[in-house]
Amino acid sequence: MLSRKNTIQRDEQPSNTLACRLVWGFYAHQQINRLAVFTLPVEMIAFFKKHIVFLTDNAVNPDKRRYAVVGEAPRHFIDLDAYADTSFTTLPRFYKEAVNRYGEDTLALHGIVPWQIQLTKYQLTEAFKQRNVRRILRVAADLGHYIADANVPLHTTRNYNGQLTNQQGIHGFWESRLPELFSVDYDFLTGQAEYVYSPQKAAWKAVFKANAALDSVLRFEQALTDEVGEGKKYSFDERNGVTSKMYASDFSRLYHERLQGQVERQMRASVKMVGDFWYTCWVDAGQPDLRMLANYEPTDQEKREEVEEQKSWLKRLFSVRPEE
Repeated sequence: MLSRKNTIQRDEQPSNTLACRLVWGFYAHQQINRLAVFTLPVEMIAFFKKHIVFLTDNAVNPDKRRYAVVGEAPRHFIDLDAYADTSFTTLPRFYKEAVNRYGEDTLALHGIVPWQIQLTKYQLTEAFKQRNVRRILRVAADLGHYIADANVPLHTTRNYNGQLTNQQGIHGFWESRLPELFSVDYDFLTGQAEYVYSPQKAAWKAVFKANAALDSVLRFEQALTDEVGEGKKYSFDERNGVTSKMYASDFSRLYHERLQGQVERQMRASVKMVGDFWYTCWVDAGQPDLRMLANYEPTDQEKREEVEEQKSWLKRLFSVRPEE
C-alpha cells in the first residue's frame, strides 16, 4: 500500500498560497497550549508560566514541520473509517502490535495520532527525568499540538476536508474560522490537571469521542448550505493586500449555533487533556523540583539553532516537488 511517510498530504499540495495556509489553525493550537498552563498544580505552574510564551508560540511547530519533515504528517490524524472496524482485535492500541498487523506503510497512510501521543508522552517524561529544560519545553509544546489534533473530528476520517461529500474547505472552517470568530466567549475553566492512569486509553478515548461528533460536523454544514445557498455561504476579505474567499460571518454564526457548543467542548477537552498529560509526565518522572530549573534562559547558540531549524522547514517546504 502507498506510504504517506514521504508525501505531502491531507489538505493540499504545496503551492504559492501555502505560506498563507500555514497561519490557519494556529490560533486554536496556541490558545490550547496557553490555557493548559493554568490547569497545572502549584509545583509546576511557576515554571510553565515563565515559559508560557514559548509554549504558546511553539504550539504550531508540528504544523510547520508537517510538509517539510519526513514522517511528520501522519502524526496529526487517524482515518478510523479506513479500517474494517476499530475494535481491539482489528486495530491494536499499541503501535508495535499495530505495525505487526498492518505494517508501517499502512499506518502512515491512515495516520498515527493516538500512537504519537503515547510516544510523545514518553519523550516528555524522559525530558523531565533528565531535567533538560530545553527539551521539556519543546516536547511539551509538541504534545499539546498532537493532543489538540486528536480532539478534532475531521482528523479522524478520510473525508478530512469534506472532499468526499462536496464540502471542500470544512476542515479549516471548523478548526480555524469558528474558533477565531467565537472562542472569545468560550468558558475555559476546566479545573486542575489530573493524573492520567492510562495515557494509551486516554488518547484513544479522545479520538473516538471526536469521531462521534463527525456526523454533526458534516450533516449540519450540508443542511445549512442547502437552506441558504452557495451565494450566502462565502464572503471575501482583504488581509495584507490579499483578497481571500472565506465562510461568511452570518453562515459561520448559524453553523456554530447548530453545533450547540461542539467546538467549545472539543477545545475545552483539549485544554484539560494537555494539562493532564503534562502533569502526568512530571509525576511519572518523579516530580522533579521545577524551581531548580526556573532560571533557565536559552543561550545565544540555542536561539540561533531554533531560528535555523525553523528556516530549514521553510526551505524544505518551498523546494519540495509535488510528486514527493
